[in-house]
Amino acid sequence: MIKHIDFTPKVTKKGGLFKSTEIEKFQDIVDTMNEWRKSNSVDVINIETVVLPNIHEADEEGSEDTMLGTGRESSSHWYQLIRVWYTEQS
Repeated sequence: MIKHIDFTPKVTKKGGLFKSTEIEKFQDIVDTMNEWRKSNSVDVINIETVVLPNIHEADEEGSEDTMLGTGRESSSHWYQLIRVWYTEQS
């Protein structure tokens, strides 16, 4: 069975009225993915870079949300993440 896992940037500092939210650097996400790969018995099929809007908003379901909005707010924040497609080793 083909499965996937997303490695999304974590919020490191929540923004406010005049400050933007700060998130992990992309290399931190790559490092987390590599650690996961080393500690799990999987055959990687593909690794993708995905860019999605507003995954950290309260009314969204993160990278698994099938409908992410960008039109109802004055600004949108787009997040780069890593998606790994894999099968489990027998």
